[in-house]
Amino acid sequence: MLVLAAAAPAPAPAPRELRVCADPNNLPFTNRAGQGFENRIAELVARDLHAHLSYTWWAQRRGFFRNTLNASVCDVVMGVPSDFEMARATVPYYRSSYVFVTRRDRRLRIASLDDSILRRLRIGVQLIGNDYMNTPPAHALSRRGMVTNVVGYTVYGDYTEPNPPARIMDAVAHGDIDVAIVWGPLGGYFASRERVPLVVTPVSPEMEPPGIPLAYSISMGVRKKDDALRRDLDRVIASHQGEIDRILDAYGVPRRPLPRGNP
Repeated sequence: MLVLAAAAPAPAPAPRELRVCADPNNLPFTNRAGQGFENRIAELVARDLHAHLSYTWWAQRRGFFRNTLNASVCDVVMGVPSDFEMARATVPYYRSSYVFVTRRDRRLRIASLDDSILRRLRIGVQLIGNDYMNTPPAHALSRRGMVTNVVGYTVYGDYTEPNPPARIMDAVAHGDIDVAIVWGPLGGYFASRERVPLVVTPVSPEMEPPGIPLAYSISMGVRKKDDALRRDLDRVIASHQGEIDRILDAYGVPRRPLPRGNP
């Protein structure tokens, strides 16, 4: 007599995980409490992919990509330039530029790096190192001979404080500087949270000789060989661009039109 064993049920597949590496103290982009707009976009992506969202927290300083994405401790980094060389970029989901930030009561009306009034003002720019050639606005001002009236604020700031890059915005509000030139999302978000009304104006031109951009298309970054995840993320961006735009609007992110074709 044959005894037929009942077939054991196949084990349920493990739930998908979306592993994101992000800075725990870098509003308006990300923080450990999930309050940044990139946190919210990551939540949208995970929801679409039916994936569990997990974070590896790492201060976004030198070595960030070497120690996170390219060390395989995560699979995605939100908010990378679309032409970024250390990761493979998705299609862009927004484009922004550097902006001028001034106090509204000053009525300065600065729109261009070539406005002569800049030579009479104290200008705040963010620096990565100890020279004025390491960020696009600093390079642009130096090329125009504006060095002595430039005040440097480190991009990294005092990491023991909340939102360290925001100190340059505080300096505008307090009158320590007349104008700041900062990355658009930072300027748009903190301008609405200062104690005095501030004006945010996109910097022009968008391209500074010799080919240094002052506006960037922004994508999500994956490892260079991770084609499958990149395709999934491209689909999510295309399907949810309207929702992404509403998130960016809620955080005051100033945007410029995405170029047709390649970013």
